[in-house]
Amino acid sequence: MTDTTQNNKAPAASGASATGRISVIGLTLMTVAAVVSLRGLPLMADEGTTLLFYIGFASLIFLIPAALVAAELGGMFAHSTGGVYEWIKAPFGARAGFVAIWLQWIQNVVWYPTVLAFAAASLAYVIGRPSLADDGVYTGTVIIAAYWFATGIALTGTSAAARFTSIGFVLGTVVPGLLIIALGAAWIADGNAMAFLADAGANAGSHGHVRLFPHITSLSSIAFLGGIVLLFAGVEVHAVHANELKNPAKDFPKAILLSVVIIVGLFLLGSLALASIVPADKIALDQGPMQAFDIALKGFNLGWMVPVLALLIALGALAGVMSWITGPSRGLLRTARDGELPPFLAKTNKNGVQVVILITQGLIVTVLASLYFFLKNVSVAFFLLSAMTITLYLVMYMMMYAAAIRLRITHPETPRSYRVPGGMAGMMIVAGIGFAGVAFAFVTSFFPPSQLPVGSPATYVAVVATGFVVFIGLPILIHSMKRPSWVKIEDDQQPGSSS
Repeated sequence: MTDTTQNNKAPAASGASATGRISVIGLTLMTVAAVVSLRGLPLMADEGTTLLFYIGFASLIFLIPAALVAAELGGMFAHSTGGVYEWIKAPFGARAGFVAIWLQWIQNVVWYPTVLAFAAASLAYVIGRPSLADDGVYTGTVIIAAYWFATGIALTGTSAAARFTSIGFVLGTVVPGLLIIALGAAWIADGNAMAFLADAGANAGSHGHVRLFPHITSLSSIAFLGGIVLLFAGVEVHAVHANELKNPAKDFPKAILLSVVIIVGLFLLGSLALASIVPADKIALDQGPMQAFDIALKGFNLGWMVPVLALLIALGALAGVMSWITGPSRGLLRTARDGELPPFLAKTNKNGVQVVILITQGLIVTVLASLYFFLKNVSVAFFLLSAMTITLYLVMYMMMYAAAIRLRITHPETPRSYRVPGGMAGMMIVAGIGFAGVAFAFVTSFFPPSQLPVGSPATYVAVVATGFVVFIGLPILIHSMKRPSWVKIEDDQQPGSSS
């Protein structure tokens, strides 16, 4: 692939908009697979009846704007392999582009421990010791071991990782996800009280109204908002394929609408099923689905299925890590063409895999996973790492929205295989709503959630803020150390570096 942009030059439009290599259904399923995860169900279920507000907010203020804006940017840069690096670089320069791709990469690195904590909790049910899920030493150890196992597979190339990911997603996410919805329906049909309605009734007050909107007394009371918004992130990953639809202008909105319906439906039904079975005060963020399976399956005399499903969910979580472990780091490696990385980070092995970046990822994950060794409450450690992830990823989204607006102003005539409808006004509204929603979720992420025993609020804020400053400061530091000789890195290492 050749670079289609240089600083503020307009990007070349795709010539493949009429190839029709992806169907509407195909793009829909790709988008759903990139977003939906069982890991998010406990966070939403913990909100009880107010989860409807959170899901609605995340869908209208984040999911839809992000998909539409990313589709337009993806169509402008269809021939580029740089992703958000190219999107942000074109209007704001190389440093901003590097910061954006760095944030997309590092947020995944911070995210990995939370996903693998979910896997660790599930494995505790496999061996018949669910209480281990609350043990920080056990959780941290499993995270570190599982991540290095995934890294070892990734270093062998993409084929093995791709097969593992495909099988793991179907068996570890789709099957348990559909089953938990079915169990929730069976639980209610069997005459059991819905736990979240019982909780809501107990706290409804003298008027007896079930609360649909969160009772906001401070930003801490809606601190989960950022985490729930992040659950809907990732839609931009496949929006770059909009130009491969037969008729992007008509087919992409259909794919997005269908994706939103499926994503919202799965999250809504799944979280409601979990909230119906497990009381809100008992839900653990890292093991909610397993708690529901344990209660419901044993209630239906199907307890033998619990360890089987636990193994499948752990497989699905590991597959989720496998699907992301090389992608964002490959985008980071792409910046080596413009000399944004020092030589030692741009090294690849004989399989063309960015070995030093993957090893660096593993070291960071190991350090972050050690938080579980020191925090008594596993759910707090889980959410603390999630909050760091949120702050980093949401800054990237703010940069993306700003880039889309600026490119409409500076390069209005550049061909786009898909455009956000409504002209410049439409872009301002869609990107403006997305930017405002992301900015609000970003601010709430620095406040400790009132729903969790985080200990000292000052310590919580200090840890999240320190993580944010360090991880966003590193790319700026690296860029300031940039040397002209770095530009030659990829040429020196072909073919491995460009594979």
